[in-house]
Amino acid sequence: MNDLRDNARRDDDDNNARAAAVAAADPLSPADRYGELFVAVQSTRVFADSKTFVDCAPLQAPEDILAAYRAQQALPGFDLAAFVHAHFRAEHPPASHYVSDPDQTLRAHIDGLWDVLTRQPREHPGRSSLLPLPNPYVVPGGRFGEMYYWDSYFTMLGLAESGRHDLLRDMADNFAYLIDTHGHVPNGNRSYYLSRSQPPLFALMVELFERHGVRDAMRYLPRLRREYDFWMQGSADLLRGEAAGHCVRMADGALLNRYWDARDIPREEAWTEDVATAARQRARPVAEVYRELRAAAASGWDFSSRWCDEGGGLETTRTTTIVPVDLNAFLHKLEMQVARLSGEGGDAATATEFLQRARARARAVDRWLWNEAAGSYRDYDLLRDRPRGAASAAAAAPLYVGLASPPQARRTAAAMAAQLLQEGGIATTLVASGEQWDRPNGWAPLQWLAIGGCARYGLLSLADEIRDRWLATVGSLYRREGKLVEKYALRHAPEGALGGGGGEYPLQDGFGWTNGVTRHLLHAAPGHPACHVRAAHRA
Repeated sequence: MNDLRDNARRDDDDNNARAAAVAAADPLSPADRYGELFVAVQSTRVFADSKTFVDCAPLQAPEDILAAYRAQQALPGFDLAAFVHAHFRAEHPPASHYVSDPDQTLRAHIDGLWDVLTRQPREHPGRSSLLPLPNPYVVPGGRFGEMYYWDSYFTMLGLAESGRHDLLRDMADNFAYLIDTHGHVPNGNRSYYLSRSQPPLFALMVELFERHGVRDAMRYLPRLRREYDFWMQGSADLLRGEAAGHCVRMADGALLNRYWDARDIPREEAWTEDVATAARQRARPVAEVYRELRAAAASGWDFSSRWCDEGGGLETTRTTTIVPVDLNAFLHKLEMQVARLSGEGGDAATATEFLQRARARARAVDRWLWNEAAGSYRDYDLLRDRPRGAASAAAAAPLYVGLASPPQARRTAAAMAAQLLQEGGIATTLVASGEQWDRPNGWAPLQWLAIGGCARYGLLSLADEIRDRWLATVGSLYRREGKLVEKYALRHAPEGALGGGGGEYPLQDGFGWTNGVTRHLLHAAPGHPACHVRAAHRA
């Protein structure tokens, strides 16, 4: 045990040294750093995508750029766009020599993409919004040129099947470094993401590292404890019916969690969109709307009718008044992981404490998030003091982490099959709102949670059915267009499967978590036609 700890300490020292050698990020987020210049650039849409400016690399010291703007902006003929292009460099995906071979199988195509989607910390531009990381990391692709929290778990599933233990090891230590440095895993490694996290899947990552022999799980126990503290901060002082930060004390005294963001300004990467959303309503202060939109982004489901008033648009988002079933399932897994590793490390008191916490959460999930009438799990609406009525694929999370009882698992699976199973896989929700985390879109992570959750309880027929339909969806679009994308429409047109739509930005291809889940499923189903599909030759 001491040898393991010594090796872990040396590895951590190496990680810290490598991170220190990376070009330093600006300690302030772009909105805080550039003030009125930031507002001017975003409000006049110098760039069509709000994310472009916050990802730009400054060509001079940021404080000098701001001083120059203040000195020049009132002069006759001042051209804001010209000023921005003279003082910033828009960051684009690094040049790649990878050329997709139309004769490649889908499996080979994914294996070839890992290096294309890998970023090197030594290539970080100085004083930009990118947060330093010690090791190479895999990004989703497209406009997403940074490492994202919950995306990465599903990406790692594919890295493991592709035999890329080098990248798995690098990613493991990157996440540990983020927790050591910031006290939590940010939404992504950008300064403007520091005020929020995403679904806490580090406990599942640690399990994956251990299963593939990449890293000893025990080295991550202090990080698991620290992440847990982040999610539970302020919980001890809550009275019944109170909420603060990520924590909610229910009416019976049970403790559950919600999504939260520490800031209440427009998201910097979607500033124009958030300002427009807030302007569509008059019932709430705009700061409240911004907080709710940010909390929805923390959920990973940005955006969805799941977080809105029934029948309402995006401006009715009220994420912080909803207790989500998936978040509480993932935190149960975190508690169980801390309990297990503490016990293995000889800390019986901590093991007992966290086992009790996990059991208390399980009872609270049964009391507040299990819906007997629906025969499934549902989010709880604190504002209305009742379960949310709409079905969603989040119900698979308690099955995936083993929180459900066998009867609950069977009933939840039956409900998903009856309500959410579509031609191309499991639907996100039943609502066609125009938002991307709603019908008709299907997403790789939700397919994986449903497949893994059903398989865990021996519900193999449904698990295989979801797997086969999803692989057919991904394989159909690959055959037609030679690529994998962020999300898919779960219907088949005569010309093949369609990429998904809706949301704030165009469909992205790449794509990290689709590659990861699909690669794992191809390994598990070697006889599926998608294993042999090749892209059509195009003129």
